[in-house]
Amino acid sequence: MKYNFLEVEKKWQDRWEKAGTFRAADPGEKGASDKKFYGLVEFPYPSGAGMHVGHIKAYSGLEVISRKRRMEGYNVMFPMGFDAFGLPTENYAIKTGTHPRQVTDKNIEKFTSQLKRVGFGFDWSRVIDTTEEDYYKWTQWIFIKMFNAGLAFRNTALVNYCPSCKVVLSNEDSQGGKCDICHSDIIQKSKDVWYLRITEYADRLLQGLETVDYLPNVKQQQVNWIGKSTGAFANFAIDGIDEKLKIYTTRPDTMFGVTFMVMAPEHPLIDKYASMIKNMAAVEAYRAECAKKTEFERTQLVKEKTGVKLEGFEAVNPLSGKKIPIFIADYVMMGYGTGAIMAVPAHDERDYAFAKKFGIDIIEVIKGGNIEEEAYTGEGEMVNSGFLNGLNNKKDTIARAIEELKKLGVGEGAVQFKMKDWAFNRQRYWGEPIPIVHCPKCGMVTVPEEELPLKLPPMTEFAPGQGGESPLARIDSYVNCKCPKCKGDAKRETDTMPQWAGSSWYFLRYIDPHNDKCVADPEKLRYWLPVDWYNGGMEHVTRHMIYSRFWHKFLYDIGVVPTDEPYAKRTAQGLILGPDGEKMSKSKGNVVDPNDVIDEYGADVLRTYILFMGDYGAAAPWSESSVRGCKRFLERVDDLFAVAQGEGATPELESSFHKTVKKVSEDFEAMKFNTAIAAMMGLINEISALNRLTRDELYTFVRLLYPVAPHICEDINERLGNKTLLAVSPWPTYDEAKTIDATVEVAVQVNGKLKGTVMLAKDCDKDVALAAAKADDKVAAAIAGKTVVKEIVVPNKIVNIVVK
Repeated sequence: MKYNFLEVEKKWQDRWEKAGTFRAADPGEKGASDKKFYGLVEFPYPSGAGMHVGHIKAYSGLEVISRKRRMEGYNVMFPMGFDAFGLPTENYAIKTGTHPRQVTDKNIEKFTSQLKRVGFGFDWSRVIDTTEEDYYKWTQWIFIKMFNAGLAFRNTALVNYCPSCKVVLSNEDSQGGKCDICHSDIIQKSKDVWYLRITEYADRLLQGLETVDYLPNVKQQQVNWIGKSTGAFANFAIDGIDEKLKIYTTRPDTMFGVTFMVMAPEHPLIDKYASMIKNMAAVEAYRAECAKKTEFERTQLVKEKTGVKLEGFEAVNPLSGKKIPIFIADYVMMGYGTGAIMAVPAHDERDYAFAKKFGIDIIEVIKGGNIEEEAYTGEGEMVNSGFLNGLNNKKDTIARAIEELKKLGVGEGAVQFKMKDWAFNRQRYWGEPIPIVHCPKCGMVTVPEEELPLKLPPMTEFAPGQGGESPLARIDSYVNCKCPKCKGDAKRETDTMPQWAGSSWYFLRYIDPHNDKCVADPEKLRYWLPVDWYNGGMEHVTRHMIYSRFWHKFLYDIGVVPTDEPYAKRTAQGLILGPDGEKMSKSKGNVVDPNDVIDEYGADVLRTYILFMGDYGAAAPWSESSVRGCKRFLERVDDLFAVAQGEGATPELESSFHKTVKKVSEDFEAMKFNTAIAAMMGLINEISALNRLTRDELYTFVRLLYPVAPHICEDINERLGNKTLLAVSPWPTYDEAKTIDATVEVAVQVNGKLKGTVMLAKDCDKDVALAAAKADDKVAAAIAGKTVVKEIVVPNKIVNIVVK
């Protein structure tokens, strides 16, 4: 680029910082207008690798919108922070012997300098770090409120455990039954787990989606994740004893087709009635195999069907009265539903495959398929179903079946959710300490609020202990304490919170980041909430977004926040792929470092290219040649200053300027940044063809481009003699009338064949159009000496002259 972009970009970044350009005004402060805009991007995990180009794309969309809003007169809050608790930092600390605090501080410093170098307009006065004690004090405070409301509880559950690393792993970290860290075989281990009762809010989380402006696929993913279903609970008696096996089904009307049941291998009834089961050795062997599999592996639909029949242990179908065998199989989990299912092989593909493998009866209860060949999963007339025979309306048959179950006292209608309560603890050091004391007399007692934050104690060895307990369990001075209630000897909870905790409310802390009396000042919350626009990755639209909506609704219920929903609008960006079209990864060697791009081309080129590379919401491969194309575009923008003279409008460009202002304004709002930039490139071509424009037009152009490439635009603005920063200059406006062309190009046909085109005044009279058409040399030659039979004029489009 012809100008020294590194020098120019640093100059304007320093100017913005010195002027406090991006500082948002709180209620009562100068600049706190009625027009506020709260733009939110997902705060990053500060890894040692620093930022990648995906971060740049994730923040660039709302960077443009926030700069535009500020120019439109809004009081803009566009904050940044760091979601810094988590395993990668702790593992690095274990490996290097460095405290996670030092690692985190170093990584945050690196991220901050990189973000500033790109020129993002974040309000750095509001920066937060989830690992700071004055932040996680309030994470702990919210947990205590949830505990007191009965929403935080402990239960025993099976977890993925690596005996080698002595750590509990998520499903994602233990795929294929191997530990992602050391690649050893993992096992299923029973462990006390903290949960948050998110299922209590399942209906409200669904209902809230009707009041917000989220992308359709974002809404659908949340609907699917929550997974609401209506059906019935039914009790199947165990033959010969006074015991029931409870199941949930969405199709109680197919119960006459139940020919077997399946229990989770861990179901407590197996141990309770082990003496009845004649093949317990086989059962135990199968259980041992299941313990080696992750939940992810066990619930895969496409896999070999395995299981063991419980010999001597049968159920009784509550509607048909028939005895049916009971199996255990790995695909049934205790954590899902009731830990047992009824199987209707004629009308369920997995049940069908299982029945075929184990030679179990298959009874058709819905007409329409050929169950000799495959399960029939469509609708149809009920058969072999007693009182349901002949009915063919699914809604009616389900209702009738539930009515019968209730009458017999063996079941009732019910609603279930696929979403499970949120497992909310980790056996690691680098996380928020859970503020609970275990007292042998009083039970679980919360740490008094005035003693918050419950701080992480200093440690030098962060590796988990034997059996997978938290390293905090090794610190006697931390563990042994007094009960806040009875003052007797007690022990602290040693698990810490998962990484999702700090990100579930961070958007609230930006509003009042230094408040030591409450989460945030109520007046500030009323002013700033809800978040007007939230942009982030599609990978976070379920867990993070649902978790944070849950926390927000709880805080709304206890009067902390003034809105039921945290985010008014949610959009998402697509991935940036490597130059090879594959997902970027170090192992593939296709990672693009944004610092390298800035070193060679400057931040403005990087910003422009990332927004120009394709549809913002879609994945797109990196292209070095296109980066160079954006460099040439900005060089041409810089060249405009040399040809800008005079004031007012250039007649030949006036309509084009108004059209471009309109298109860019609309496209920015629709996140169509690529077409907005293309429109500005098109305008540059028109200007270059004329080789002139006025200084007023150049001022309009740099204001349009400013949200995308702010440094070069601020520099040109200064050269134009303007004293006001573009950051707070007015956004350009357009005259709708001037976006409409004064002349149009009209095709002229003779006998339906194109002979030429003519330029006409828009909406001109028919006679004027015909006269101009006939005056064209080619048209005149085509109709010479012939009789005009008909003249057809389609205004502003076509003139067709029919001759013979």
